[in-house]
Amino acid sequence: MSLNSKSELFNIAKIVCRDLRKRQTNAEKTFWQVVRNRKFYNLKFVRQFPLFYDLIGKETFFVADFFCYEKKLIVELDGAIHKYKLKGDEQRTKILNALGLYVIRFRNDEIENDLKGVMKKLRMHFNSSPCPFS
Repeated sequence: MSLNSKSELFNIAKIVCRDLRKRQTNAEKTFWQVVRNRKFYNLKFVRQFPLFYDLIGKETFFVADFFCYEKKLIVELDGAIHKYKLKGDEQRTKILNALGLYVIRFRNDEIENDLKGVMKKLRMHFNSSPCPFS
């Protein structure tokens, strides 16, 4: 299947994101409850958000677990599978940084076992000087 048309790519991204929202992990559900509806620093977060980019003349996309447009911040929650995807995650982060976006990662078990600590770490990024996404 060719993805020459941007509308085709957009439709695929929409389907992928909807599917990911339906199958979210417990950690994603927990984090979403804390940040949705501007509950965290009055910032708007969206979940399973497609980020389109073009590296070598072929447009494609990444799906961010959580994205805050106001701060250009992506929050990624990594499950056990990410132990085996470190190189890919690192490359993805470099691409997203090149697009002017900041990526912060937490492990699922951090969310499930120490949510207060995770939110404190996230808050520290907002309060640090200079803040990488202010």
